[in-house]
Amino acid sequence: MAKIFNVTGACIPKKHYMADMAGRVEQIRKMVDAGAYFMINRARQYGKTTTLAALAKGLSGDYLVIWLDFQSLSSASFQNENSFSVAFAELFLQEMERQHARLMDGMEMCMEKMQDMIDDGDLRLNLMTLFRYLRDACECSVKPVVLMIDEVDSASNNQVFLDFLAQLRNYYLQRDTKGIITFQSVILAGVYDIKNLKRKIREDVDHKTNSPWNIAADFDVDMSLSLDGIRGMLTEYEKDYQTGMDILEMAELLYDYTCGYPYLVSRLCKLMDEKIGGETKESKKRAWTKDGFLEAVRMLLMENNTLFESLIGKLNDYPELEKMLKELLFFGKPVTYNPTNEIISLAVMFGFVKNEEGKVIPANRIFDTLLYNHFLSMDELKSYEMYKVSLQDKNMFIQDGHLDMRKILEKFVLHFHDLYGNRNEVFLEEEGRRFFLLYLRPIINGIGNYYVEARTRSLGRTDIIVDYRGEQFVIETKIWRGNEYNSRGERQLTDYLEDYSLQTGYLLSFNFNKKKQIGVREIEINGKRLIEAVV
Repeated sequence: MAKIFNVTGACIPKKHYMADMAGRVEQIRKMVDAGAYFMINRARQYGKTTTLAALAKGLSGDYLVIWLDFQSLSSASFQNENSFSVAFAELFLQEMERQHARLMDGMEMCMEKMQDMIDDGDLRLNLMTLFRYLRDACECSVKPVVLMIDEVDSASNNQVFLDFLAQLRNYYLQRDTKGIITFQSVILAGVYDIKNLKRKIREDVDHKTNSPWNIAADFDVDMSLSLDGIRGMLTEYEKDYQTGMDILEMAELLYDYTCGYPYLVSRLCKLMDEKIGGETKESKKRAWTKDGFLEAVRMLLMENNTLFESLIGKLNDYPELEKMLKELLFFGKPVTYNPTNEIISLAVMFGFVKNEEGKVIPANRIFDTLLYNHFLSMDELKSYEMYKVSLQDKNMFIQDGHLDMRKILEKFVLHFHDLYGNRNEVFLEEEGRRFFLLYLRPIINGIGNYYVEARTRSLGRTDIIVDYRGEQFVIETKIWRGNEYNSRGERQLTDYLEDYSLQTGYLLSFNFNKKKQIGVREIEINGKRLIEAVV
């Protein structure tokens, strides 16, 4: 049976095209060998379960790996200590059976005692009793026991679970001080970082910070897919289908747009393979080209998948997060990375942004464009005039399947001047770029893609890259700050066009000068053709 690209659940090497996990597993194994307790907290669909599966297999020769999933526990399991202890013990025993632990000397009696207490419905089965049985199991095992718990998010705000973590911490500390045999390593996996939970000490309003997981080691393993990892995955696919793709070019495109976010890489590959590629050899060849890739990007951004739903849902849950992201995207407001800032930490944890040399930047182009599309769709109602004229104009900009970017700028200048020309400078500086994207989006929506180049976002200018039916357009938007500043921007744009192997570029300047001349002109610099628009 042929392999497929997988975007649901753990990836299995025999069934799915996937990057080599050996290096990642080896890094984590060193932490396990050292007896570390740690948390793998990454954004949704970032390969946590796939990593645990590969790790469990890699450790199985030397360790008894007990891999639990808290998704299988109901909310009733967390009502009190007894219900949680019973549910946890049942999960633990099921996993012991799967691992054939009964075959180990002394383990069968230990398991039977735990099962008897569950079967008797003994209300005395609380956390202390549970951990006594867990300690006995660790002592009876001929291999050191590694406990892995996936999807701990479902319990992270629950008092019983916090007490469970406190017991884990207590036994961890007693390994060295009292020689107690307990878990070799404990690995928790989920989106939220529970290392610094605020634990409720009393039932009234008094709260104190008392992390029940402050014994956790830092987990610094890079779980994104590297360029080499993506290339290896594509090489395996190419051996099966001989599409003739340029593997390095395709791997670079995937990495450039996703920064190695595992779900995004696999989803784009799946779209090219199954939706664009189809069944014939010729269609497969067309799919694995730059044009096919850009079509996959367009299709992905038109989806309402579970990852995108989760990301947009977080904006509703955290208004301050939404505000920060808007300022970062539309206004180029520089945000200094500070791990103690709660909003920045949330943005990193959910996968929206990343830290690059002390600055907060969008995590990848896909999420960047997803957020722009979301915010602009909300603005379409607030700024209906600009959206309405864009819909009226959109058909005039396509000639024989090609996008006429000069004409788009000409019409935008006229509409913007008519609708907003009497607004003040603050309005223009904060809203001008957003209004151009609001005008552009309905014109290319459904056929073309766009993204904002992160490296120019906070330099007083913004470069918008538009892909339309295989053609690329670079539009620099900036605030007019005099002729010298404008000339420097022109030279910067020509350099940027060289990077993209393009001959024509576009500048859109928002000018506050009352004596300004609005309109569009064309100049040539260093052999490059520049179309400049001033509003």
